[in-house]
Amino acid sequence: PPRRSHSSAAQGGMQAAFGHSEMSEGDSCEEHFRDTVRGSDWGCDQDVAKLFTENAVSAVKELDAWGVPWTRISGGKNDGLIASRNFGGTAKWRTCYCADGTGHELMMTMDNKTASLKIPVFDRCEAISLIIEEGKCIGAIVMNLRDGRLIRFISKAVIIATGGFGQLFEKTTNALICDGSGPALVLNTGIGVLGNMEAVQFHPTAAVPENFLITEGCRGDGGFLLDVNLRRFMPEYEPDMMDLASRDVVARRMMQHINKDHGVDSRQGKHLWLDIRHLGKKHIEANLREVRELCVNFMKIDPVKELIPVHPAQHYSMGGIRTDINCSCGEYGIEGLFSAGEAACWDLHGFNRLGGNSLAETVVAGKIAGKNASLYAVENENTLSLNAVEMEYKKQLERIKKIENSNGKENCYLIKSEMQKALTDNAGIFRSKQGLEAGLSSLKLLYEKAHDISMKSKSSVFTTELSDALKIQGMIRNSICIAKGALLREESRGAHYREDFPLRNDKDWLKRSLFKWTNSDSNEPEVFYESVKISTYPPGDRGYGEK
Repeated sequence: PPRRSHSSAAQGGMQAAFGHSEMSEGDSCEEHFRDTVRGSDWGCDQDVAKLFTENAVSAVKELDAWGVPWTRISGGKNDGLIASRNFGGTAKWRTCYCADGTGHELMMTMDNKTASLKIPVFDRCEAISLIIEEGKCIGAIVMNLRDGRLIRFISKAVIIATGGFGQLFEKTTNALICDGSGPALVLNTGIGVLGNMEAVQFHPTAAVPENFLITEGCRGDGGFLLDVNLRRFMPEYEPDMMDLASRDVVARRMMQHINKDHGVDSRQGKHLWLDIRHLGKKHIEANLREVRELCVNFMKIDPVKELIPVHPAQHYSMGGIRTDINCSCGEYGIEGLFSAGEAACWDLHGFNRLGGNSLAETVVAGKIAGKNASLYAVENENTLSLNAVEMEYKKQLERIKKIENSNGKENCYLIKSEMQKALTDNAGIFRSKQGLEAGLSSLKLLYEKAHDISMKSKSSVFTTELSDALKIQGMIRNSICIAKGALLREESRGAHYREDFPLRNDKDWLKRSLFKWTNSDSNEPEVFYESVKISTYPPGDRGYGEK
């Protein structure tokens, strides 16, 4: 259902350079642009970053007009204007927010707007393949999750906005629906391209052991991290930005501190503490109420009085379906296909996303993708032959029948669990050649096993086991792309940290990884590269993290 989209779990806010708040004075789109480029560790497309930052303010204003209840400034010359809070890696306070339920409020508002415009929404439906004819996407084969029927959707343009791939990892803040299905659909065509798949972000503060997100807004509002001795340790590592260095840096510093034996022992392994007690009950109930509710309901901890156990966990995928600045995949193999949000790599975030930029991106890029898909549909006649549609439809029917009737000895859930462990153990916060080679070898073996699965359920109607069985090969393909890209990239940049290559290498690696799975019989993709566009801001020191 639309309101259960994982965007509803976004807590902290969305960045837009209004300059309203006291600590925002002098902010500008240019300053936002500089922070985004620096945060990406010079891995982003700077033309995309500029387009995004210049449109973020108008996006927030439009959402405001539609009814999003932004938290407002109370008192002073800017009384009643949209407030902003501090987020990591930024020079100014520019993250607009609705307490700590920003994503939830945006989804409610967007769904209401959709309903008021009478836009038909086919909920509880899931695309299982794209229909491709002569390099054009002319629709999708979709499974109705209520009864398992396959539906042929034929269209002049298709937009993929399926979110991230956190479920490829053991510990993630992502919901179960974030399984990388969008990138897998594109990879499965044999002609589509993915970008920067090795660029995976680990959020510093996931709750232990539940792994739900504890927003960066906690630290933005003045919370800080403590170790086993209740000592604030981040100033030792990052004296300038402390607990609000960029996410890749804070997550890495936390793990370094735990590895120095400063973590807190628990049955779920070592963790650290997040302390927001000093913010006071009034502030927490007004601005961090969702964090408090989650802690009380799921952990039996009241953060007004108690410390929150936290540990880094996979949170965001900077990589995804490669598009151009217009969110179109035409330049990358498939005409008529567009992508936006976390499913896409257009490439705003490079190798590290700043907090607050993803929720803003969903609106800005969504608007750009929608506009350009509409223009494409108007300008292109639908000259498809139904033959391509029927061929893909029959192919998917046969694929389902094969799985349902299989006597294979493999279980898709066990394979999924082994995949998550292989990727987490070997392509996590710290990476090395030895670990990545071992992980890649394990994933390739699992990919072969995934061709020999059978289903436990023999129900004549739809089951979630069938949905998972249809996805498992695509999930492992995504995982192989991550591990392969990380193995080949012999440098450290943003969230990609190689212990055997700890420094950024602009001379050899100022380029974007691209992946294509041309040969369906192969157990790994083709990997090639394109230059990162440096149009305005030449590479330099980030001001935090490794020099």
